[in-house]
Amino acid sequence: MSNPLMDVIHLKKEPPPCDTLIGVEMIEAQGGIARAIWRPTDQMLNGNGVIMGGFVSSAADVAMAYAISSLINDKQVFASVNLNVAFHRPALPGEIEVKAVVEKFGRTMSYVTADLYQNDKLVASGVSSVLVHEVND
Repeated sequence: MSNPLMDVIHLKKEPPPCDTLIGVEMIEAQGGIARAIWRPTDQMLNGNGVIMGGFVSSAADVAMAYAISSLINDKQVFASVNLNVAFHRPALPGEIEVKAVVEKFGRTMSYVTADLYQNDKLVASGVSSVLVHEVND
């Protein structure tokens, strides 16, 4: 079994549709750390004129998936158990840097964090518990 997210990074294959839909471009993912550039658009604005929190959470989730993907082996799969995001300031259309780090990689449960920065200011931070499962062929 191949690792589709690492194929995006290393083989320059097309990213999953959700990455493209929200505009996340992965820069790197290795050793439990992933970096991305997210470019939210005006279509993601809520009624207050800022990027809706669900989109911010999605960008964090995408980067966290690549971070955990950089550590799993060919016989493992993963799934988010929960995702908690704290919003520190409004996100606006433009460029946002996303960095995700696997804080603890366990046999069955892992913990991943993500920070999102716009104009060098922390916009949001997230944490996720991720189930890691061994697949038997």
